[in-house]
Amino acid sequence: MTRSILRIDASARRDGSVSRDLADRIVARFGDGVTVTTRDLATGLPLIDEAWIGANFTPADQRTEAQRAALSLSDQLVAELQSADTLVIGLPIYNFGVPAALKAWVDLVARAGVTFRYTEAGPQGLLTAKRAIVAVASGGTEAGSEIDFATGYLRHVLGFIGITDVSFVTADRLMLDPEATLASAAAQVAALDIAA
Repeated sequence: MTRSILRIDASARRDGSVSRDLADRIVARFGDGVTVTTRDLATGLPLIDEAWIGANFTPADQRTEAQRAALSLSDQLVAELQSADTLVIGLPIYNFGVPAALKAWVDLVARAGVTFRYTEAGPQGLLTAKRAIVAVASGGTEAGSEIDFATGYLRHVLGFIGITDVSFVTADRLMLDPEATLASAAAQVAALDIAA
Protein backbone atom coordinates (compact mmCIF):
# COMPACT_ATOMS: atom_id res chain seq x y z
CA MET A 1 0.00 0.00 0.00
CA THR A 2 1.27 3.46 -0.87
CA ARG A 3 2.30 5.58 2.10
CA SER A 4 4.71 7.90 0.34
CA ILE A 5 4.80 9.32 -3.18
CA LEU A 6 7.69 10.92 -5.00
CA ARG A 7 6.21 13.21 -7.62
CA ILE A 8 8.52 14.28 -10.42
CA ASP A 9 7.37 17.03 -12.78
CA ALA A 10 9.45 17.22 -15.97
CA SER A 11 7.43 19.81 -17.89
CA ALA A 12 9.14 23.14 -18.46
CA ARG A 13 5.67 24.72 -18.28
CA ARG A 14 3.97 25.29 -14.98
CA ASP A 15 0.76 26.86 -16.34
CA GLY A 16 -1.27 24.87 -18.84
CA SER A 17 0.84 21.72 -18.54
CA VAL A 18 -1.15 18.59 -19.30
CA SER A 19 1.41 16.28 -17.68
CA ARG A 20 1.29 18.36 -14.46
CA ASP A 21 -2.51 18.32 -14.47
CA LEU A 22 -2.55 14.55 -14.91
CA ALA A 23 0.01 14.14 -12.13
CA ASP A 24 -2.25 16.26 -9.87
CA ARG A 25 -5.17 13.95 -10.67
CA ILE A 26 -3.12 10.80 -10.08
CA VAL A 27 -1.79 12.00 -6.72
CA ALA A 28 -5.32 13.04 -5.68
CA ARG A 29 -6.53 9.48 -6.29
CA PHE A 30 -4.40 8.30 -3.36
CA GLY A 31 -6.37 10.50 -0.94
CA ASP A 32 -5.29 11.74 2.47
CA GLY A 33 -2.71 10.08 4.66
CA VAL A 34 -0.06 9.83 1.94
CA THR A 35 3.15 11.83 2.17
CA VAL A 36 4.02 13.52 -1.13
CA THR A 37 7.51 14.77 -1.95
CA THR A 38 7.61 16.89 -5.11
CA ARG A 39 10.68 17.30 -7.27
CA ASP A 40 10.03 19.98 -9.90
CA LEU A 41 12.62 19.64 -12.64
CA ALA A 42 11.57 22.91 -14.31
CA THR A 43 14.04 24.63 -12.02
CA GLY A 44 16.76 22.58 -13.69
CA LEU A 45 19.38 20.12 -12.52
CA PRO A 46 23.11 20.21 -13.07
CA LEU A 47 24.58 17.86 -15.65
CA ILE A 48 27.07 15.30 -14.46
CA ASP A 49 30.65 16.30 -15.14
CA GLU A 50 34.17 14.98 -14.63
CA ALA A 51 34.23 15.94 -10.93
CA TRP A 52 30.91 14.16 -10.33
CA ILE A 53 32.05 11.03 -12.14
CA GLY A 54 35.33 10.99 -10.22
CA ALA A 55 33.47 11.32 -6.93
CA ASN A 56 30.90 8.69 -7.87
CA PHE A 57 33.58 6.12 -8.69
CA THR A 58 35.60 6.79 -5.55
CA PRO A 59 34.68 4.44 -2.68
CA ALA A 60 32.44 6.28 -0.20
CA ASP A 61 34.90 5.93 2.68
CA GLN A 62 37.69 7.45 0.57
CA ARG A 63 35.87 10.53 -0.79
CA THR A 64 37.20 13.97 -0.09
CA GLU A 65 34.99 16.75 1.24
CA ALA A 66 34.82 18.18 -2.30
CA GLN A 67 33.73 14.80 -3.68
CA ARG A 68 31.03 14.45 -1.04
CA ALA A 69 29.83 17.93 -1.96
CA ALA A 70 29.80 16.99 -5.66
CA LEU A 71 27.50 14.06 -4.87
CA SER A 72 25.28 15.80 -2.32
CA LEU A 73 22.39 16.58 -4.69
CA SER A 74 22.59 13.10 -6.20
CA ASP A 75 22.49 11.61 -2.70
CA GLN A 76 19.39 13.68 -1.92
CA LEU A 77 17.63 12.59 -5.13
CA VAL A 78 18.46 8.94 -4.42
CA ALA A 79 17.17 9.28 -0.85
CA GLU A 80 13.87 10.64 -2.22
CA LEU A 81 13.60 7.58 -4.45
CA GLN A 82 14.50 5.17 -1.69
CA SER A 83 11.89 6.55 0.70
CA ALA A 84 8.99 6.52 -1.78
CA ASP A 85 6.60 3.62 -2.31
CA THR A 86 5.22 5.12 -5.54
CA LEU A 87 6.64 7.45 -8.15
CA VAL A 88 4.30 9.72 -10.10
CA ILE A 89 6.15 11.16 -13.06
CA GLY A 90 4.78 13.90 -15.31
CA LEU A 91 6.39 13.19 -18.69
CA PRO A 92 5.91 15.55 -21.61
CA ILE A 93 7.42 14.24 -24.82
CA TYR A 94 9.79 16.83 -26.26
CA ASN A 95 11.09 16.19 -29.77
CA PHE A 96 10.26 12.48 -29.49
CA GLY A 97 12.16 11.98 -26.21
CA VAL A 98 12.28 12.91 -22.55
CA PRO A 99 12.99 16.50 -21.47
CA ALA A 100 16.66 17.23 -20.83
CA ALA A 101 15.95 17.88 -17.14
CA LEU A 102 14.49 14.38 -16.74
CA LYS A 103 17.55 12.87 -18.43
CA ALA A 104 19.71 14.86 -15.99
CA TRP A 105 17.67 13.42 -13.10
CA VAL A 106 18.20 9.89 -14.44
CA ASP A 107 21.95 10.48 -14.69
CA LEU A 108 22.02 11.66 -11.07
CA VAL A 109 20.07 8.69 -9.65
CA ALA A 110 21.36 5.77 -11.72
CA ARG A 111 24.40 4.94 -9.57
CA ALA A 112 26.24 1.63 -9.51
CA GLY A 113 26.26 0.16 -6.01
CA VAL A 114 23.54 2.54 -4.87
CA THR A 115 20.46 2.12 -7.10
CA PHE A 116 21.73 -0.82 -9.17
CA ARG A 117 24.61 -3.27 -9.11
CA TYR A 118 26.37 -5.48 -11.58
CA THR A 119 26.22 -9.23 -11.04
CA GLU A 120 27.41 -12.25 -13.00
CA ALA A 121 23.86 -12.47 -14.36
CA GLY A 122 23.89 -8.82 -15.44
CA PRO A 123 22.70 -5.58 -13.83
CA GLN A 124 20.30 -5.80 -10.90
CA GLY A 125 18.10 -2.93 -9.74
CA LEU A 126 18.20 -2.18 -6.03
CA LEU A 127 15.00 -0.11 -5.73
CA THR A 128 12.52 -2.97 -5.70
CA ALA A 129 8.96 -3.18 -4.36
CA LYS A 130 8.08 0.23 -5.78
CA ARG A 131 5.57 1.35 -8.36
CA ALA A 132 5.68 4.09 -10.97
CA ILE A 133 2.77 5.83 -12.69
CA VAL A 134 3.81 7.99 -15.62
CA ALA A 135 1.55 10.75 -16.96
CA VAL A 136 2.51 11.22 -20.61
CA ALA A 137 1.56 14.26 -22.70
CA SER A 138 2.50 14.93 -26.31
CA GLY A 139 1.38 17.19 -29.08
CA GLY A 140 1.83 14.83 -32.00
CA THR A 141 3.82 11.77 -30.91
CA GLU A 142 1.74 8.68 -30.29
CA ALA A 143 2.84 6.92 -27.10
CA GLY A 144 4.31 3.53 -27.88
CA SER A 145 4.80 4.30 -31.56
CA GLU A 146 8.06 3.93 -33.45
CA ILE A 147 8.74 7.66 -33.02
CA ASP A 148 8.20 7.61 -29.24
CA PHE A 149 11.65 7.42 -27.66
CA ALA A 150 10.40 8.62 -24.26
CA THR A 151 8.12 5.98 -22.78
CA GLY A 152 10.26 2.95 -23.67
CA TYR A 153 13.37 4.72 -22.39
CA LEU A 154 11.73 5.64 -19.09
CA ARG A 155 10.32 2.12 -18.60
CA HIS A 156 13.79 0.68 -19.25
CA VAL A 157 15.59 3.11 -16.91
CA LEU A 158 13.09 2.52 -14.11
CA GLY A 159 13.42 -1.25 -14.56
CA PHE A 160 17.19 -0.92 -14.56
CA ILE A 161 17.10 0.54 -11.04
CA GLY A 162 14.53 -2.05 -9.91
CA ILE A 163 11.15 -0.40 -10.52
CA THR A 164 9.39 -2.83 -12.85
CA ASP A 165 5.76 -2.07 -11.96
CA VAL A 166 5.25 0.84 -14.37
CA SER A 167 1.89 2.17 -15.62
CA PHE A 168 1.30 4.88 -18.19
CA VAL A 169 -1.57 7.35 -18.42
CA THR A 170 -1.42 8.86 -21.88
CA ALA A 171 -2.62 12.14 -23.27
CA ASP A 172 -0.81 11.79 -26.55
CA ARG A 173 -1.38 13.47 -29.92
CA LEU A 174 -3.10 16.40 -28.24
CA MET A 175 -2.83 18.53 -31.38
CA LEU A 176 -5.22 16.21 -33.24
CA ASP A 177 -8.20 16.02 -30.87
CA PRO A 178 -7.49 17.65 -27.50
CA GLU A 179 -10.97 17.18 -26.06
CA ALA A 180 -11.13 13.44 -26.75
CA THR A 181 -7.51 12.94 -25.69
CA LEU A 182 -8.01 14.68 -22.35
CA ALA A 183 -11.24 12.77 -21.73
CA SER A 184 -9.43 9.50 -22.42
CA ALA A 185 -6.59 10.43 -20.07
CA ALA A 186 -9.04 11.37 -17.30
CA ALA A 187 -10.73 7.98 -17.73
CA GLN A 188 -7.34 6.26 -17.48
CA VAL A 189 -6.63 8.08 -14.22
CA ALA A 190 -10.05 7.08 -12.85
CA ALA A 191 -9.37 3.43 -13.78
CA LEU A 192 -6.00 3.23 -12.02
CA ASP A 193 -5.78 0.50 -9.41
CA ILE A 194 -4.62 2.64 -6.51
CA ALA A 195 -4.48 -0.31 -4.11
CA ALA A 196 -1.84 -2.01 -6.27
